[in-house]
Amino acid sequence: MRGSGTGRGGAAVGVLDDLGPTEMAAVLYLRLWCDGAQAQQRVWNDFAGALGAGHGRTALNSLESLCRLCADHGRRPLMRHGVKCRCLGADEACFANFVAAAADGDTEDAMLLATLLVRADIAPCLLDAARSLGLALRRLAIAEAGGQPRQQTLH
Repeated sequence: MRGSGTGRGGAAVGVLDDLGPTEMAAVLYLRLWCDGAQAQQRVWNDFAGALGAGHGRTALNSLESLCRLCADHGRRPLMRHGVKCRCLGADEACFANFVAAAADGDTEDAMLLATLLVRADIAPCLLDAARSLGLALRRLAIAEAGGQPRQQTLH
C-alpha cells in the first residue's frame, strides 16, 4: 500500500557535506539521473572518465537499474532535492545509506533500508545493483582524491 503523504520523503534531515564520499556521490548521481537526459550524459561522462568505459558502463547500468526499480516498485515516489541543493532529504539519506551498506557487504542492513524504498518483495532485486554502484562510487572518490583514499576526521 502506498502512503498518502508524498512530501515526507523530501524533508531535510541534514546537509550533503555531512556525508561520506560514497553516500554523497550516491545522492548527487541519483539527483542527476532523475534530472533528465543532459544530466544523465554528465553521469556517463563522470563514470567513464574516472572508471574507464567498461567499469563506467557497469556503474551507469547499476544506477539506472536502481532508479528504475525505485520508480516502478517504490512504496511511494522517491523525493529528491535539486541537483545544486546542499540539503539532504529523508529519501536521499535512505538511498545513500542503502548504497553504502550494500557496498560494505552489510546485507541485512542494506535489505532493511531497501524495504524503506521499495516493496519488500522487490528489495532483494536492488541489492546487487546497489553493491555494484557503491563500489564504483568508492573507486570514483579514490580517483578524484588522486589515488589516495580520503581520511575522515569525525571530531
